[in-house]
Amino acid sequence: MCAAKLVPEASIRQQYEYIDLIAAQNREKARLSGRNPRAVAHTFGCQQNFADTERIAGMLSEMGYDITDDVNDADVILYNTCAVREHAESRALGNVGALTHVKKARPETVIALCGCMVQQEQIAEKIKKSYPHVDLVFGTHALWRFPELLFRALSREKRVFDISGDAAGEIAEGLPVLRGTGAHAWLSIMYGCNNFCTYCIVPYVRGRERSRSPEVIEAELRELVAAGYKDITLLGQNVNSYGRDLGLGMDFSDLLRRLDQVPGDYLLRFMTSHPKDASPRLFDAMAECGHVAKQLHLPFQSGSDTILQRMNRGYTAGHYRELIAYARNKMPELTLSSDIIVGFPGETEADFQQTLSLVREVGFDMLYTFLYSKRSGTPAAEYPDSAGKEEKQDRFNRLLKAQDETVEHRQAAYLGKRLRILVDGTAKSPDYPFAARTEGGLLVCCKGPGLQLGDFAEVEIDKTTLRCLFAHTIIQHETS
Repeated sequence: MCAAKLVPEASIRQQYEYIDLIAAQNREKARLSGRNPRAVAHTFGCQQNFADTERIAGMLSEMGYDITDDVNDADVILYNTCAVREHAESRALGNVGALTHVKKARPETVIALCGCMVQQEQIAEKIKKSYPHVDLVFGTHALWRFPELLFRALSREKRVFDISGDAAGEIAEGLPVLRGTGAHAWLSIMYGCNNFCTYCIVPYVRGRERSRSPEVIEAELRELVAAGYKDITLLGQNVNSYGRDLGLGMDFSDLLRRLDQVPGDYLLRFMTSHPKDASPRLFDAMAECGHVAKQLHLPFQSGSDTILQRMNRGYTAGHYRELIAYARNKMPELTLSSDIIVGFPGETEADFQQTLSLVREVGFDMLYTFLYSKRSGTPAAEYPDSAGKEEKQDRFNRLLKAQDETVEHRQAAYLGKRLRILVDGTAKSPDYPFAARTEGGLLVCCKGPGLQLGDFAEVEIDKTTLRCLFAHTIIQHETS
C-alpha cells in the first residue's frame, strides 16, 4: 500500500495567495464600514467535522473575518455538514433553508456548505436545484481549496460547486487553524476509512485511509501542549489502522508510545477504534503510557455474529469479549464505551437478545445507541427488513433500560473514591459549581476553593447519580 500523497507545497502557497487577496478586500471593507467583516463557521456531526471546521475558521481568520455565532450579522455563513445519519442531513438542510431570510435581507452574504453530506452527488444536486440562496458548496476532498473557492464566490461568479476529488485522497499540511478555547483539543492523525461496513457512508464521502506522518503529528501535539491544552483527542475513522499506508513499520501503538514522550501535564485520548484491528499490543501501550487516558471507545454495534457478518464488521462477539477481558486485565480502572445499532435489517428478537446479553455481561460505563438509519448508496439500504418500527423502538427502550441499570451500579461504586479530574466547565448546581471529567471521561460536578477552568485536581466522590458524580476537592494541582 502506497503512502497518501501530500498536497504540493506550491498548491498550499497558492491558497495563501487567495487568503491574502481576500484579506486585502476585507481591510478595505473594514476601512469603509468601521468594522471587520464577520463569518459563521458552524459544525454538524462528528469530532472530525469539528477539527475540519477549526481549519476553515483558521483560514477565515487569516482572511480578516471575525468569527461570530450570529448569522444575522455575518458576511459569510458556512455550515460543515454530516452524512452519517438521515437525521443529521435533515437537520442541516433545515438550518440551511432557514437562511433564506438572511439572504433576502443581505443579498451580499455568502452562504456556503461543505463536508460529508454535500460530498454526495445527489445531495449536491438537490442543493443546486432547491436551495438557490446557497452560493458555495464543496466536499471533503476540496476543503483545503476553500480560500480559492470562496474567492470565486465573492467575485460573484456563477454559484460555485466543487465535490470533485480522488477517493484515494490527499493530505494537506500547513493550513491555518483556529482552535476553540478551553482545555480540549482535537488532533487528526489520519483520514478516511477502508472498512466498508454495509450501513456506513463514510468511505464514500471521506475516501480511503491515509495517515499523517508521525513527525507532523508529534509537532502538532507539542504545539497544543505548549498552548495549554490539557485534554487532547487523537482522531481517525479507525485509529487502529494508523500507519499501514506509510511503510514505516509503525502502527498506532507505536505512535502512542512516541507521543507519550512529549513532556507536559496533559491527557491523550483517541477515537474511534475498530474491534477487528484492536489488539493486546494496543492495550499494552495504553497501560504503559502515562499520558494516555485509561478510556476506550470500542464500538461493537451488535452482539449477534449473524448481524455482525451482515454489517461486514470483521469480528465476532466472542472476539470482542476476549478483547475487553484483556484490556481490563491490563487496566482495571479502564472506562469503557461503545456504539450499538438497534434494528439493523434482518435483526431478529434472538439477535437482539444476544446484544442485550453482551451489554449486561461487559458492563459499559457509557453507550451510544442508535436506531438503524438507512443511508442511500450503502449495501444495507437494499437489505430486506421484516421488523416494524414499533418493534425496533421497543428493543431500543429495553436496551436503554438495561444500560441504565448497569450505569447506576457502576456509578455507585465510585462513592467515597478519590479521582483525578480536569475542570473544563461550569455546572448548574450552586453547591457544585464546576464541571469536570475524570481520566475515564466521566462527568463530575465538583466544588473546592480556588478551582479554575483547566485545573487538574484530586477529588473525593460525595454522591452519585445515573449521569453524574459529585465531589469535593482534596488536592488541587497547579495549572502548568
